Amino acid sequence: MKHRPPAPVSDDDARLFREALGDQVRAFDPVEPTPSAPKPEPQAHMLEADEAAVPGELLDMAFDPSMLEVGEELSYLRDGYPPKLLRQLKRGQYSIQDEIDLHQMNAATAQACISDFLAEAKHNGIRCVRIVHGKGLRSRAAGPVLKVLTDRMLRRRDDVVAFASARPMQGGTGAVVVLLKGR
Repeated sequence: MKHRPPAPVSDDDARLFREALGDQVRAFDPVEPTPSAPKPEPQAHMLEADEAAVPGELLDMAFDPSMLEVGEELSYLRDGYPPKLLRQLKRGQYSIQDEIDLHQMNAATAQACISDFLAEAKHNGIRCVRIVHGKGLRSRAAGPVLKVLTDRMLRRRDDVVAFASARPMQGGTGAVVVLLKGR
């Protein structure tokens, strides 16, 4: 329902209104607004904490290199589908309905498991799945074997619409979320 602005009041209507009320109405004296309290000065809390830290302490903090995932993300969108679909998948806007974990599998076993898993998902009408392939931290110089295998297999399958590395709480770059074609 649209709100319409009120119709303008004509001079005749205003005069009739004033005559009807007579002396019962009087105007208020204008009141000055109360002054607002002055805003407090901003304080740099982190600056104080950094100044209090022992010199070099910030540089000596231990961190896990596996937490750095920049540049390792998998991402694919089949031709003919809108880019919005891939953005939604990356943002986690699709509900994961099933998953498989490939840890401790060799390449041949993983390949068979992925094929069987996707065929079963398609048969059951599942559209979004997660494949946990790991980050390949123990793969030495060869790099992440299962991750590369998963990427290559998914790009070749006709029933895969899109896939992207999972969000950090879902496995990050050690897992991939796959969107499958509907029936």
